[in-house]
Amino acid sequence: MMTLIPAIDLINGRCVRLTKGDYTAKTEYAANPVDMARMFADCGITRLHLVDLDGAKASEPRNLAVLEQICAATTLEVEWGGGVKTTATLRDVMNAGARYVICGSIAVDDESLCMEWLSAYGAEHIILGADVRDGMVSTHGWQKDSSVSLFALVDKYMGQGLRQVICTDISRDGMLQGPNFDLYKSLLQRFPNIELTLSGGVASMHDLDVAAQAGLHHAIIGKAIYEGKITMEELRLWSQNE
Repeated sequence: MMTLIPAIDLINGRCVRLTKGDYTAKTEYAANPVDMARMFADCGITRLHLVDLDGAKASEPRNLAVLEQICAATTLEVEWGGGVKTTATLRDVMNAGARYVICGSIAVDDESLCMEWLSAYGAEHIILGADVRDGMVSTHGWQKDSSVSLFALVDKYMGQGLRQVICTDISRDGMLQGPNFDLYKSLLQRFPNIELTLSGGVASMHDLDVAAQAGLHHAIIGKAIYEGKITMEELRLWSQNE
């Protein structure tokens, strides 16, 4: 059964959602991130996608206090993304309670360092975050477009023992128009041993059913929850059947 991973995106310690990664197209929600995490845990959710958007822009984590509070208040396994550019900051994130660290920009900008982390911390803790626009990887909080293709990036790290990949289709993120299933099917076909997480575009439980049938291992849900398209009760029922 596919695992559902609710997302909490942070700016200034608050829950927000962006549209297509645009910081100027921001919606801020009243919910406190720790309270949201507790609600997810109460629904039987076991894993949380926590993104430090401030950290992604600043190239260093800025919301570690929220991570610490969530880990103290729940038993959720947290995957952290945003601002991890040095070994020191990676340690800070792990020490604050994160179970997984997502390597996004650093995987493009400093391959040797990312390979070093993969070797030192293991494939069970390091996740490749591939944020894609038109087949090419974007970095630095989706503010920069690289010349690296999605398949080339995944292929490089799979050869070094990588197992987990989160792939976000930026054009679908926050749009509530459904995921780019062709993208994920092509990834699974090319890399059948990958533990792949869908991110971007989930708008309904039907989308999640399709994703599960396609063989996706995990699916990140963000705006659909905050906009009431997917309810806490639906999350609870799915978690009970995992």
